[in-house]
Amino acid sequence: MEIRLNYKDANMPALRAMLAFEQFAQSTTIDKVLSELIKIRVSQINGCAFCLDMHSKDLLKLGDYQEQLTLVCVWREAPVFTEQQRAALELAEYVTKISEAGVPDEVFGRVKEHFDEKEIVDLLMAINAINCWNRLAISTGMFPGCMG
Repeated sequence: MEIRLNYKDANMPALRAMLAFEQFAQSTTIDKVLSELIKIRVSQINGCAFCLDMHSKDLLKLGDYQEQLTLVCVWREAPVFTEQQRAALELAEYVTKISEAGVPDEVFGRVKEHFDEKEIVDLLMAINAINCWNRLAISTGMFPGCMG
């Protein structure tokens, strides 16, 4: 396999903009495990093998989260996720598929039960950052191991 385009080499200012976005998303108070779970779930929905591979490995570097990694695609049926994680994962799914149903009030209400307004914005930024990375990776043909 070959990537279609190396966006890092093709347009450094664009890469710097994405890295600044990512740096902000990583600087928030969102739990690192939750952040990785969001990245994994969004990458599953978008079908981004490159990001799914990267963030699965990143989650496992944080500790013994194999069960959460295995079950994040079916988080609604899996008892290994906290209510806070469930609310964030649900928000991530709706934001990722926003053209289908928007973000329903009841979903936003569940998020507000577990996060304050600043944290909700932080969650939205994290969700949007991984969606941007997914779209760059998929569009340019990135795949696991292509950059290593």
